[in-house]
Amino acid sequence: MVSKNQIKLITSLVQKKYRKQHQLFFAEGTKVIQELLQSNFELEHLYITKPMFPDVSESKKTIISDSDLKKITALTTANDCLAVFRIPQEKQIINNGLIVALDDIRDPGNLGAIIRLCDWFGITQIVCSEQTVDVYNPKVVQATMGSVARVNITYLGLESYLAEAKTEIFGTFMDGENVYKMQLPTSGIIVLGNEANGISKIIEEKVTQKIAIPRFGNLQLTESLNVATATAIVLSEFKRNC
Repeated sequence: MVSKNQIKLITSLVQKKYRKQHQLFFAEGTKVIQELLQSNFELEHLYITKPMFPDVSESKKTIISDSDLKKITALTTANDCLAVFRIPQEKQIINNGLIVALDDIRDPGNLGAIIRLCDWFGITQIVCSEQTVDVYNPKVVQATMGSVARVNITYLGLESYLAEAKTEIFGTFMDGENVYKMQLPTSGIIVLGNEANGISKIIEEKVTQKIAIPRFGNLQLTESLNVATATAIVLSEFKRNC
């Protein structure tokens, strides 16, 4: 059984201020939870509707009813398990190879997809502007499908970070150089911008090489690509000759 205080705590973790206050976040679903259990994330407690996760200590598990799970889930349709984890201390930035920098990404699904893409393409470091959606937002965690455990994500003053960078800084723009015709390096920083406004002017000033994904449609009317889709294409090009 889950107590009223536990329900109150878990549901409060949907909000960033309470995640920060308690230094906790939650994940849902067998696959995501299993990925996090196999990582360095510290399990606080696991809520399940049936016996599962046999490797987890019984003292860390509580079997609850489907109706109680519906009270704490952040999903439209509740899964069969929810786990609360401690937010780890931020690790030192890995300043080598390719780094993805995110300028004011607001959609949790986009951030989750970008983290998963970075994991797929072997990018181990993402740096995020302080305005970017919180990585421990339940929707972000869910969208990563466990990749959040394998990519180092750091929030910082992006302008200052880029100003001090000692590597080439690429930025995605509509008027940049055709990414398909470029000789791309194996290291550098790739900046991707806000869903509605793209890369901000202040960050654009730090970009040393503008790149673009060309449109091939006959009418050329599509304004832009979804930022996660753009990330997939750009990372694929950077990794093509690796």
